[in-house]
Amino acid sequence: MNEKKKSVLGRGLGALLEANDTTTTPVRERHQGIGTVAAPTGTVVMNIPLDQIEVNPFQPRTSFEEESLNELADSIKIHGVIQPITVRKIENNKYQLIAGERRLRASKLAGKKEVPAFARAASDQESIEIALIENIQREDLNPLEIAINYKRLQDECELTQEELAVRLGKNRSTVTNFIRLLKLPPDLQAGLRDNKITMGHAKALLSLDDVGSLLAAYKETIQKGLSVRQVEELVRSFEAKKPKKNAAVANNTNALPFTVKKMQDQLTSALSTKVHISRTTDGKGEIVIKFYNDDDLERLFESITR
Repeated sequence: MNEKKKSVLGRGLGALLEANDTTTTPVRERHQGIGTVAAPTGTVVMNIPLDQIEVNPFQPRTSFEEESLNELADSIKIHGVIQPITVRKIENNKYQLIAGERRLRASKLAGKKEVPAFARAASDQESIEIALIENIQREDLNPLEIAINYKRLQDECELTQEELAVRLGKNRSTVTNFIRLLKLPPDLQAGLRDNKITMGHAKALLSLDDVGSLLAAYKETIQKGLSVRQVEELVRSFEAKKPKKNAAVANNTNALPFTVKKMQDQLTSALSTKVHISRTTDGKGEIVIKFYNDDDLERLFESITR
């Protein structure tokens, strides 16, 4: 990525992150319950029929809590939409949502025919950036959602983690710790998403580089309801049990090739249990899948046969 492109992206992100700056133009909104709102310089606030707005294909948020939406809809029935959504015009009488899908959905539930919106010019790239940044600034994101948004923003804008940290006003270590969560096996990511474990638990568990040990520690954490400090102690106990590497092991001709070791780790992650592959020099071998109880065996059977 050349310096010119980085500079352009940097200015775009900076402007977005400073959206609440004082450089705004008051605009009189005709929508009942809105009063006077402030719009970023160069944008126009207008009432747009709901059937003229299509959803944002770049929307990073995939789930919306029904109860929360209904509460917002009840509020909109009484007070109207207090904060306009943001859209871009894509053709005559057709707009694409950039930010504010929750407000858009709630307006539909409230029976509204139109919604106040900031209409602005934006490219696909800018639309992605705005949607991601608005999503990151939400207060109800779980750690996994934050990690996904950080990673998308990094990839979409071709930023290093250090550059991303600067753009977001965060320490680099904070950004790194969140993005590392995406390396967790599916079961652990689901546990983090569903609040079965916290960011602290996940950070402690990530100290284990062996996927099988990681999953075993996670299962024990859930079953015993361990605190973060207890998980840290559990991880240390797993590390202490790890056999020391020596020259004989390192030179063992029967050691798994890198590609087979990778398959073993992927199977362990996919099945959410310890998988061991043993292999002879002529390519023969066996796969051993560990289960912990009858329910776990049934889960594995269904997963494999499916």
